[in-house]
Amino acid sequence: MENALEVKNLCKKYDNFELKNITFNLPTGMIMGFIGENGAGKTTTIKAILNIIKSSKGEIKIFGLDNHKEDKKIKEDIGVVLDDMFFPEILTPNDINSIMKNIYKNWDSKMFYDYLKEFSLLPNKQIKTFSKGMRKKLEIITALSHHPKLLILDEPTSGLDPIARNEVIDIFQNILAKDNCSILLSSHITTDLEHIADYITFISNGKIILSKTTNELLDNYGIVKCTEKEFINIDKKDYLKYKKTKYEYEVLIENKKDFKEKYNISIIDKITLDDLMILMIKGEK
Repeated sequence: MENALEVKNLCKKYDNFELKNITFNLPTGMIMGFIGENGAGKTTTIKAILNIIKSSKGEIKIFGLDNHKEDKKIKEDIGVVLDDMFFPEILTPNDINSIMKNIYKNWDSKMFYDYLKEFSLLPNKQIKTFSKGMRKKLEIITALSHHPKLLILDEPTSGLDPIARNEVIDIFQNILAKDNCSILLSSHITTDLEHIADYITFISNGKIILSKTTNELLDNYGIVKCTEKEFINIDKKDYLKYKKTKYEYEVLIENKKDFKEKYNISIIDKITLDDLMILMIKGEK
């Protein structure tokens, strides 16, 4: 399978933070959820991919092209929503349409206005009159309306109510199916990712902790809840992290089948992405 995005050994150093050898691949036509705590390095990685910041070292390829050498050619086919992105407040959606059709060869005014209608955004109203959620919808609409082959989205559903989030996710899935678009989606709302992401890449403290298919994570990983006596009998190599609560131990494992056979444990709780993040970041080894 071809990759829409390849990141290999990406490094970026600041005074108080460092990206360390970030490596992952996003296959064409797939959605990758990019997760991690605040300050983990998600936005820094995304900005390096987009050439907004220069990496210290490493290689980034988009559609097989070097993102430094072929920057102009690549940008035509990328749709972007950043968490700190904004349009000047005096503009209207009509102004956005006029600007964007002169920037993108594939700008689709009909699609743009159809989305405005679907999201109940008035084309002649200044952006300063829009709520935070409405502004986010406008950013998403703008990113979609030039038929990108790759969407790079940093917290695209932040500020949206559950109904609007569901509408946006439906649009992402429709775009994926219709245009064979690929999506890198950073989000703190991990329940959304569990339903739509094909892959999950987890970053913490500037390092990639894991990058796997969502099915592999949710089907194979699990949480064993046990007493202290039971925990002592578990070999350290058979679990990833553990957390001691008031009444029991919560133990994160990565192969439910093998664990059940070795320890004769019948009940292993299903894991959520929130569980995974909390135990990997806060748990002990």
